[in-house]
Amino acid sequence: MSLTVDDFDFPLPPELIAQHPATERGGSRLLHVCGGQRFDRKFADLPTLLKAGDLLVFNDTRVIKARFFGVKDSGGRVEIMLERIIDATHAICQIRASKAPKPGCILKLADAFSVRMTGRAGTDGDFFALELVDRSDFWEVSEQYGKLPLPPYIEHPAEDADEARYQTVYAREPGAVAAPTAGLHFDEAMLDTLRAQGINTAFLTLHVGAGTYRPMRVEKIADHRMHSERFEILPATAEAIAATRAGGGRVIAVGTTSLRALESAGNEDGTVRVGAAETDIFITPGYRFKVVDRLITNFHLPKSTLLMLVSAFAGYDNIRTAYAHAVAERYRFFSYGDAMFLEK
Repeated sequence: MSLTVDDFDFPLPPELIAQHPATERGGSRLLHVCGGQRFDRKFADLPTLLKAGDLLVFNDTRVIKARFFGVKDSGGRVEIMLERIIDATHAICQIRASKAPKPGCILKLADAFSVRMTGRAGTDGDFFALELVDRSDFWEVSEQYGKLPLPPYIEHPAEDADEARYQTVYAREPGAVAAPTAGLHFDEAMLDTLRAQGINTAFLTLHVGAGTYRPMRVEKIADHRMHSERFEILPATAEAIAATRAGGGRVIAVGTTSLRALESAGNEDGTVRVGAAETDIFITPGYRFKVVDRLITNFHLPKSTLLMLVSAFAGYDNIRTAYAHAVAERYRFFSYGDAMFLEK
């Protein structure tokens, strides 16, 4: 069957798009999908769905302050969203402006520093290359002058509360411009409970890019090409996965970013390769999963690549039915919304 983007559409009342997180990190709901069955649970029930010897794999990326406002040298206003910091003085970004700046154009950002747009970037030319003009470190200007890059469907500007809640409690490695949102439900108390039950944890890093929000511009999903993202798997995580396999435990990806990294580095025997790499893996129905046995994830946008991924994991019909159920039961959607526990 040749699937189209429209095959992954669904009606979503706007009021179900969560604009703020639950009062407590673990206070969200959890929809458990097991084949054609659905169970309405609370996220606090997660430990009851796991067993000793299972392994939770988290993405420890940290969201940077990647959003800037400024003006072109012609006076026109611009909004910059960093996609990736390449090195201290170079980055690639998305630019929103009435007219795209031309190569060589100087942009004054945050009324504090200047960058030069040196040309187009990315495999399809949708990004722009930037070079610092009067500063020496993109990481420093990001932290000092940038704004937290909340997703476009969250309608309020980033507030003080977002500085903490749009970041996982275990975030360590700066570089993402969007949070690995399945991890936002975990607090230290939940992690302690899981470890006390003999459920193991491991970490990898995948820096989520702004391209995660770009709409698909093709009709047939086979024609889509994913943006590339950096990831790294350390030896301790690879060893934990191998030990879990040997012991009969299950590998549970916390979020689609963890899943994409694990499957990108996966071997046929369910182990993973160590090291840093780039991935543009596009997981759609028909994909055979090598590493991940269970998936914890949030609810995803209509017609999105992530909805296609979870449909590949749990089954296209199962996900369509589960999403219809979630809408009917008034689950909260997207980054600040509720969670799902998916069985393969």
